[in-house]
Amino acid sequence: MQKYVCDVCGYIYDPEVGDPDGGIEPGTAFEDIPEDWVCPVCGVSKDQFSLYED
Repeated sequence: MQKYVCDVCGYIYDPEVGDPDGGIEPGTAFEDIPEDWVCPVCGVSKDQFSLYED
C-alpha cells in the first residue's frame, strides 16, 4: 500500500499505521479512508495529499 503526504504540513499517512486517533484502523489504504477525514496535524482535507515517493 502506498503512503501519502500532506502537501500543507508534510504529515505522512502510512497505511500500515493508519490514524487510530482519527478512527482509521491500521491496514487501511488511503483510497479507503472516508472523504470527510482530515489531516491529524493541520486539519486539511484528503484532497490536499499527494502520493509519497521514498
